[in-house]
Amino acid sequence: MTIAAKNLATEMTNYNVEEKDLYGEICITDEHIQNNRSVRDMLGQRGIKPEELPQSEDIKKLERRVKSEEKRLAKKSATLPRLKDGGDNA
Repeated sequence: MTIAAKNLATEMTNYNVEEKDLYGEICITDEHIQNNRSVRDMLGQRGIKPEELPQSEDIKKLERRVKSEEKRLAKKSATLPRLKDGGDNA
């Protein structure tokens, strides 16, 4: 959610830089700060406080956990007993 809000503020800045023909670091930075404040104010009006949202799991941490789980499952499946007749008991 926080990333989406920041992306919205950035896109607003990008739009306004072109639309208002803004130049210079100070001018563009001021525009970006204003857009971030506007987005945060809007979230606040809706009762959303980014600092109170639950943290999202880090993608790298999630990828490591998935790989670990895949390895554990592969190891576990290698230890399953094999059927002597190939599994055709019908």
